[in-house]
Amino acid sequence: MTLRKLWGRLTSVNVQKAVWGLDEAGLAYERIDAGGAHGIVADRAYRGKNPNGLVPTLEEDGFVLWESNAILRYVASTAPTLALPADPRTRAHVDQWLDWQATTFTPAMRDAFWQLYRSQNPDRTVVSASMTRTEALAAMLDAHLSDRDYMVGDGFGIADIALGCAAHRWLNLPAERIERPALRRWYERLAGRPGAARALGEPIA
Repeated sequence: MTLRKLWGRLTSVNVQKAVWGLDEAGLAYERIDAGGAHGIVADRAYRGKNPNGLVPTLEEDGFVLWESNAILRYVASTAPTLALPADPRTRAHVDQWLDWQATTFTPAMRDAFWQLYRSQNPDRTVVSASMTRTEALAAMLDAHLSDRDYMVGDGFGIADIALGCAAHRWLNLPAERIERPALRRWYERLAGRPGAARALGEPIA
């Protein structure tokens, strides 16, 4: 039997991705709170697993993997329910959206998130700039989803998990947003999946 542990707190958007992926794949695991108020990530033992001192970290029978989208790709490579597309071009589109989430969409909203959730006196200029950047990207997502049910191809996959977690954060920011009907419809469809329940069930913090 595989001994599988996932280190990270559920309030982390990156941990949410890993939790959702593991649950969708039906893989049993023990989640250990780490990061934020839970500490642990600065400990020598943890840094031996993940020298970045970040979460999540997946540990599986001595195999260690960090970076949430790498964990999603690994889970997809081992679980038929999340199998990556066989066609190289379709698979490249999965990679495209995973990278876009990590390098573009989530970073754009980071300042707004930190100001609105982590600061006692939010800097409204910083919030406004971050919201403006993210609105342009939300418009891209909305346009992409206007004629499809999932991010890539005809079925649910890891690109939906990565961007679903990011969209969860975006759509729940306590700030005014332009309504994006296709984005909202896609998000609500994903949020109803059993695999999303644990990942997105904790209050945003």
